[in-house]
Amino acid sequence: MSLSIVIPAYNEVGVIAQVLRNLISYLSEHAIPANIIVVDDGSTDGTLTQAQMVLGVKVIPHKYNKGYGAAVKTGIRAADTDWVITYDADGQHTPDLVEKLLPELNESNDMVVGKREGYKGPLIRQPGKKVLSLVANHLSEYKIPDLNSGLRAFRRNTFLKYAHLFPNGFSISTTSTVCFLRERLNVSYVPISIQPRTGKSTVKARDAIKTLMLIVRLMMLFSPLRIFLPLTFISGLTAISLLVIELAVHQNVSDSAVALITLTCFLFFFGLLADQVAAVRREIHSS
Repeated sequence: MSLSIVIPAYNEVGVIAQVLRNLISYLSEHAIPANIIVVDDGSTDGTLTQAQMVLGVKVIPHKYNKGYGAAVKTGIRAADTDWVITYDADGQHTPDLVEKLLPELNESNDMVVGKREGYKGPLIRQPGKKVLSLVANHLSEYKIPDLNSGLRAFRRNTFLKYAHLFPNGFSISTTSTVCFLRERLNVSYVPISIQPRTGKSTVKARDAIKTLMLIVRLMMLFSPLRIFLPLTFISGLTAISLLVIELAVHQNVSDSAVALITLTCFLFFFGLLADQVAAVRREIHSS
């Protein structure tokens, strides 16, 4: 098994060098062969220079800030190994966590995720994450232990097969999880503990809304009927109820009832069409 560690970095000048030195030292002491790839995502504070000063690290610069997901994709495309681990540049991940994932990097798995226990990030972000998790659990038909952990290992070829579906922002962790589960790929979870990040988080409140929209968009690709069938049921039940009431009370059918019946048929057949289009699109990208 060959391994690369991809570290997206944006304005982490105060910690990036130490993170890299700690990682290199740990890998060397424990005889873990791995290539380290840092993708500087257009930093403006000297992060690129600090990373380039550390020996034994491949550094790829983005000319401008493209987003965390774009940096992950750049790093994984640049790797030439069987497996790629994504690792934070802000000090939240410690080198021993890499070793915890290694036993699961085998033929039985396509992705291995570090399931955070204890500290999971700033408290202000937890309610939004809880809502996103509930939505993702429903749409993916799976109880996801950790939806957006940044420490995860991908089988490189499998990741690249679906890379066109993954966003350029922070929600690449969320969407890759939903994608792998919807495609019934093998995902394994390993308990980990992370540290509070060093410096200020670049995640904004609007990222939660973007992530929710991305989950819905992914479901339109992988399982449109999970969206359209419930809407069809609600619309159909409402239409039947209204129709029964109008026939019993007024002995006629109003325009509202006809409109609801039409909407129900529209939703049902549009859902079937969307499901067929999604299936064809997936087959085209898989070929």
